[in-house]
Amino acid sequence: MSNSDPNTQSSKKPRTVCCIGDVHGYITKLKNLWSNLETLIDPSDFNSALIIFLGDYCDRGPNTREVIDFLISLPTKFPNQKHVFLSGNHDLAFAAFVGVLPQPVDGSDFKEGWKEYDQNEPREGWFNGDGYERMHLQGRRWGGKITVRFNTVKGTEYKGSIYDAAPTFESYGVPHGSADLVKAVPDDHKKFLADMVWVHEEDDVCVETEDGIKHCKLIAVHAGLEKGKNVEEQLKFLKAKDTRVSKVEALSGRKNVWDIPKELTERPTVVVSGHHGKLHIDGLRLIIDEGGGLENNPVAAIVLPSMKIIRDTDNLVK
Repeated sequence: MSNSDPNTQSSKKPRTVCCIGDVHGYITKLKNLWSNLETLIDPSDFNSALIIFLGDYCDRGPNTREVIDFLISLPTKFPNQKHVFLSGNHDLAFAAFVGVLPQPVDGSDFKEGWKEYDQNEPREGWFNGDGYERMHLQGRRWGGKITVRFNTVKGTEYKGSIYDAAPTFESYGVPHGSADLVKAVPDDHKKFLADMVWVHEEDDVCVETEDGIKHCKLIAVHAGLEKGKNVEEQLKFLKAKDTRVSKVEALSGRKNVWDIPKELTERPTVVVSGHHGKLHIDGLRLIIDEGGGLENNPVAAIVLPSMKIIRDTDNLVK
């Protein structure tokens, strides 16, 4: 009997994969969720798991600094796990403000990217303090002071900027919009922000389906992949962290990145994201952002191959 079909040769136990949704500065939620994952998953499986954080570690919640401390500590505490830290659109903007984004590959200045959106500057009150001349657009928006108080789409008040960045500044002990944040953020946090990836691929993950275990490729990206654009070109752009672009759709898009691009349906491919403020499981399209950065919403994770959803609010008994 031939074992050439990858869907039938699963004698080895599939690796556990945990994809963790947007934390948005809530350290208690993150610790509770992590504890629940440890409780629910067999210890040997958990200790060797692939852990993918889907981005948006900062803003909205009060504890960005503590969240990043926790994330930085994981490789030491769990040396046999593999940790992937995707950049969310909020994290890209934080990285831009503190000056750790890679420079545009063509040698151009970040300010070239301001022009496309400069009609938004009066409303969004872009940052224009020390260092703004060398700042990527999203850093200026992140550290800016929005002129309207209320976000009508979300039904919440803005916290400082369009990105709700004030709590992040405050977690490092400086007021919102202060250029002093650059000095206040420790070097290991800057390294974390600099090292975040815009996309992560795995060639073989397992997913439980009605027809049994399925071997799939996995692509993890904060918002999703754009429809109507060549997938290989998108992946190449994201792996290069090409900062010539002032708004990265795969990190901040909405409807245009919701579905799995058609060309990825020929070989079963899981596309997993956070970003969208909801939990949405449709076949192999996984959107894991039940929290949306709102205080009273849970932070969720999905565990593969079981497809089980675990939340920080689950009351699990050890």
